[in-house]
Amino acid sequence: MKKLIFIALFGLFSMTSFSQTTISFHQSNLPFIGVNYQFGERFIPEFRVGTDMYFENLTGELAANYIFKKTDRFQFYGGAGLRVGFIDGIVIPVGLNIYPFEQKDFGFHIEGAPIIGFGDDSLFRGSFGLRYRFAKN
Repeated sequence: MKKLIFIALFGLFSMTSFSQTTISFHQSNLPFIGVNYQFGERFIPEFRVGTDMYFENLTGELAANYIFKKTDRFQFYGGAGLRVGFIDGIVIPVGLNIYPFEQKDFGFHIEGAPIIGFGDDSLFRGSFGLRYRFAKN
């Protein structure tokens, strides 16, 4: 049942893509896709869904990120969040969004995130990938 809720929520977030909404793909040992909506100049909460190869490993993650440093070419952010599914626990992402092209809708990112499991599982997830920002209305 949890899996269906996560898939439905991700679909709803994807359909409301407007203003400063961003979608991303993160490649790592625990790959995932994310959707975020930037509130104001600095606050970017992100909903993420991850799975490796099997739905048994499906994980939902909600991270509240804050942009510490921002230029027209990059954003340096950090935050905290919760994850449920494959490894339940707390995630603390720190990353860099890079927009190297003249049009700032397509970019790249790198992120490091310790995952502190509620049980004995804890690990460090490093990821890189693609990011697309929908134009402001």
